[in-house]
Amino acid sequence: MLKGKRISGRYKVLEVIGGGGMSNVYLAHDMILNRDVAVKVLHYSFNDEEEAKRRFQREALSATSLNHPNIVSIYDVGEDEGMHYLVMEYVKGMTLKQYINEYAPLAPTRCVEIMEQLTSAIMIAHQHQIIHRDIKPQNILLDEDGHVKITDFGIAMALSSTSFTKTNSVLGTVHYLSPEQARGGIATKKSDIYSLGIVLYELLTGELPFSGESAVSIALKHLQSETPSVRAIVPTIPQSLENVVLISTSKDARHRYPTVEKMRDDLETVLSLERAHEAKFVVPEDHDATKAMPIIKARPIYDQQSEEVSAIVQPPKTSEKPRKKKSKLKWLVALIGALLIIFAVLYFTMPQFFSAKKIAVPDVTDSSLDHAIDKLQGAGFAIGKQTTQNSSAINEGKVINTRPAAGTERQKGTEVDLVISEGKAKKTMSDYIGKNIDQVKSILEKQGYKNIVVKKSFSSKEIDSVIKQSPMEGSSNVPSETTITLTISKGVAENILSNLIGFDENALKTYANSSGFNIKITDEAFSDDVAKGQVMAQSIEAGTSLKVGSTINVTLSKGMEKKPAKRFVKTVEIQFEPEEDDDGEEANYQKIKIYIQDATHSIKDVHQEFRIYDDIKKNITLEIEQGKEASYRVERDGEVLYDETISYDDL
Repeated sequence: MLKGKRISGRYKVLEVIGGGGMSNVYLAHDMILNRDVAVKVLHYSFNDEEEAKRRFQREALSATSLNHPNIVSIYDVGEDEGMHYLVMEYVKGMTLKQYINEYAPLAPTRCVEIMEQLTSAIMIAHQHQIIHRDIKPQNILLDEDGHVKITDFGIAMALSSTSFTKTNSVLGTVHYLSPEQARGGIATKKSDIYSLGIVLYELLTGELPFSGESAVSIALKHLQSETPSVRAIVPTIPQSLENVVLISTSKDARHRYPTVEKMRDDLETVLSLERAHEAKFVVPEDHDATKAMPIIKARPIYDQQSEEVSAIVQPPKTSEKPRKKKSKLKWLVALIGALLIIFAVLYFTMPQFFSAKKIAVPDVTDSSLDHAIDKLQGAGFAIGKQTTQNSSAINEGKVINTRPAAGTERQKGTEVDLVISEGKAKKTMSDYIGKNIDQVKSILEKQGYKNIVVKKSFSSKEIDSVIKQSPMEGSSNVPSETTITLTISKGVAENILSNLIGFDENALKTYANSSGFNIKITDEAFSDDVAKGQVMAQSIEAGTSLKVGSTINVTLSKGMEKKPAKRFVKTVEIQFEPEEDDDGEEANYQKIKIYIQDATHSIKDVHQEFRIYDDIKKNITLEIEQGKEASYRVERDGEVLYDETISYDDL
């Protein structure tokens, strides 16, 4: 156990994170660069085997020439106290196999996204004349952001290598092995394309195309059986995407994609509307002359110390001298053979005598769960597992598909699994405040957000950094149906300060928004010149160049200061001048009415009313408010004697 050991005094081993037949992989910490790394250590049992050490060193040499974001980087290779090791990039996450086991079948969009990354990585390897030869989900890592990285180029072999000869030692994993590798032939670039097709099949269905009780039986299926239809398992998969699987896994390498670049090009348009009604790919008929097929003979598949696969099949050696058989044994063998042939003919021509009647699984796609169960049970099937999966086509709570798929014939009583829709996949919004807009847009677009609106605003924050986002962090939404609004900083600018005298509060707000200045009302004062509520003074002179975000203090007018009312006293002389009546006699009195309009009286009301019998003098007092006028009127027997108006400013 290496836990706690420092390899070459630099890499402190923390824990075991993986292993295989040749090596173990440890999580370690680089004490010099202060980072976590993965360290692959060759088993001590291989120290005396030069071929094992050469293969281990070849992994380092192959991978160090490859620099790509979807290929695990190699940092260092060395030997410490007889221990051969390789230091690699540590990818925190899981293997693609673990991801498939947990989430498959995956949505077509996610499958295409993963495959585009894988084909991009293999393109680089092929450009360097390197064939991976062991592409499988176990050799593909998935980081916490959902990006894939290919590792384990240990069995890769440079095409230009002088050791590249046909051999019975074909390494790889049988479930993903190309027919030519299974036959004991040379692995080519098209062998990697075949393995990529098997990986895509597994992503789409959650199943392997070929299975069996032994590695030999699986290898034979790679050689002899056509790849099953992914649409038979998941009917919602587009035909164009199934065609990618069928082309890449063609038995004859001539019918596969000519290069991995062509496969990637096909993936880029596979979900486009233009290919919605694409016809199913059919392998072209081969009209060449009849070819001799190699005789298949099974050999042991797995070495006891390795997880890698040896040659699956090879032509047998011809015995020098046939062994003589006793005639009785010959007749017995012939009889058994004849019986087996008769049984086989009956079995395939009249299967009804050997097996129970099969019925087709009903199509319950887009049905409610209760209705689907009733329909399946009514047809004679048992209900198996019920799992959930996101779907953009099927509403939440409805059935996406069944396993076995609709139309597949099975015996009565067979369990049928149901996949129930959870509706469209939702994403939880992260906090993007402070991050660069290009980085944020890239992340959002990879998550499926298409409607991204970017607004700009002055800010003291770094230019192009997000200062506001909608929806907020933590909210859940469907990417294809959500508009993301991001406000980014356009930095600190300078503007010329305007003359704010006469601006009211609304005008100040409008100006602040357009200029980027911070306008602050700090005081109020009386003014004879500026109306109430308007700016009468500003802290910084108009015409000054200021940075956006600068604060300008302003003083608002309270209007004119209110002065006390003025008192006006007017003395009027009222003469007694009675008129004669019809009899020629004078009246002995006259009626006097006084009206006042001031701060406390209305001219409509009689202020004083009295009689006079002689000439009198009368004081009239008026209270006159600032900016206003006051008046009085004196009447004698209805005749106006005095009518005068006095202004506040006249006093």
